[in-house]
Amino acid sequence: MTNDRDAAPSPLPEEAVTAERRSFLKWLGLAAAAAVGAAGGAAIAEASGSRLPSSAARENASLRERPPIPSAPSPAGFENPLLRMQEDLRRALEQPVEKRRWVMVIDQRKCVGCSSCTVACKAENQLPPGVVYRPVIEEEIGSFPNASRRFIPRPCMQCERPPCTQVCPVGATYSRPDGIVEIDYSVCIGCRYCITACPYSARTFDSGLYYTKNTPALQPYEQQASFEYGKRWARSQGSPVGNVRKCTFCLHRLEAGMLPACTTTCIGGATYFGDANLEDSLVSELIALPNVLRLKEELGTNPKVYYLV
Repeated sequence: MTNDRDAAPSPLPEEAVTAERRSFLKWLGLAAAAAVGAAGGAAIAEASGSRLPSSAARENASLRERPPIPSAPSPAGFENPLLRMQEDLRRALEQPVEKRRWVMVIDQRKCVGCSSCTVACKAENQLPPGVVYRPVIEEEIGSFPNASRRFIPRPCMQCERPPCTQVCPVGATYSRPDGIVEIDYSVCIGCRYCITACPYSARTFDSGLYYTKNTPALQPYEQQASFEYGKRWARSQGSPVGNVRKCTFCLHRLEAGMLPACTTTCIGGATYFGDANLEDSLVSELIALPNVLRLKEELGTNPKVYYLV
């Protein structure tokens, strides 16, 4: 008995060879492939014991006479968001400080919960143990087996009407003309009223801890000064030890022409930053989308951090 698998394959019919060759040329879509396909199609036809029909030969010659197809230009609207935000920042810094309105937009659809923004923020601002400016809150949605997780980065909201400034007994925390809520460490007495007043839990207290406490020696990276708000704060000289601390939108970087550390290190490109007073800025376009929201808007704080959902 003859095994069907051992039998020699029968030659392809002439119509199948022609159809296969035409389909290949149509899929490839390049004029240069027509010439190559002609030789390839002839080889296939010869191997199958047939020849290309005259109509296919005429079509092949017509394809060879066509000019090469030019490469398609890059599609519009695909510029690097970081480069666009950097340009928006440059234009914003040309304006007087009172004409700026810094806002941050976080796209929850892109956030993967990697916490790279949290780590970058701690490294940029020399944050000690227990002080976190940008935690990433995790939320479980649904129930098994249709469960998923949602990630919510939560910096300081830089409220237009911040409750924290109203309860500070010494006026150490106040709103700048550009909307950033600042803390003057040299005035703060560490009473922590503002921590209680903040509805977003965006403030923490620096109790003077070190990561290498109770070890033979403190590491140099822990003794470096912080440059928040554009000033030098050396922990060895007191402040910000004993003060309340929070996210500053990396004000020291902004005034040097750089984007916040969390924006530049977000691996998913989920964090956007810029001046909402520039009508054509990227953040102005994003906060105008219908799927944007802000946390606890009902409190009337008017936060400057927006979320895309």
